[in-house]
Amino acid sequence: MPRGDKSSYTKKQKRQARHIEAGYEKRGTSKKEAERRAWATVNAETHGGKKSGSGRGRKTSKAPSRKGGRLGGKAAARRPAAARSASAKKAAATRKRRGH
Repeated sequence: MPRGDKSSYTKKQKRQARHIEAGYEKRGTSKKEAERRAWATVNAETHGGKKSGSGRGRKTSKAPSRKGGRLGGKAAARRPAAARSASAKKAAATRKRRGH
């Protein structure tokens, strides 16, 4: 089986990867990098392909997804309160202007 072959993954795993990839792309990550990160996350959560003959039966873990969420914000936390507030106000104004 060549590298990158997704035939040993279930439909659910492929769907999970698509959703994770879409989230990364929405945040500005390139298509190729988003796909790489998505499959890395699916592999970390589900321990690789789940179709028969590929070592089925391992439990899934949501820790990799949670870890990514927790890591975010560390840089912002180091910034002064005034700088964070200014950024938040600017973002709110942009959202309001765009109608979100």
